[in-house]
Amino acid sequence: MNDIEVVKALKKGDKTAFRHLFERYYDRLVAYIVTYTHDQAQSEDIVQQAFIDLWDDRNKLDIDKSPKNYLYSIAYNRYIDGINKTKRGDRLLAELWEKALRERIKEDREQSEKRIEKIRQIIDSLPPKCKKIIQLNKVEGVKYREIAKEMGISVKTVESQMRIAFKKIRDGFKKDGIILFLSCGIKNSS
Repeated sequence: MNDIEVVKALKKGDKTAFRHLFERYYDRLVAYIVTYTHDQAQSEDIVQQAFIDLWDDRNKLDIDKSPKNYLYSIAYNRYIDGINKTKRGDRLLAELWEKALRERIKEDREQSEKRIEKIRQIIDSLPPKCKKIIQLNKVEGVKYREIAKEMGISVKTVESQMRIAFKKIRDGFKKDGIILFLSCGIKNSS
């Protein structure tokens, strides 16, 4: 049976003619699509869908033309449709990811600003000597020995005042369930 006879029979709904085309062109079409996808399973799916499309649109076939070019066109168009669908999906995922990331950054920034403000309030509520010691050490980076010398107190007193300040800060954040990392990004204490 030649291709023209097959097309005539196929237009009449002859499943034997369809099987003939399938057996004749399936492997060639898969090999052709693999050159684009580099994926055997994906290529087989595309070609199978191309044959389904051929069967569904069999009434559109031209009885004077071989179905070979039509099959190759359907398979290639299916491949392109898959790429476009993947690109749209990837673009949508990228947009969703970017939006979620922006929201997360905004939330993190707002949380950080709230924590910083709370730390400032707690530090402002400390006794003057304790407040000065923590500011000198954690903000200006002055070492305990230098603070003791500058303020005319012992290093042990500086350490004691720092413990008091840290305890008040920790207590201030206990009810929020937040673990503070006061030393992160702040200059060395000793």
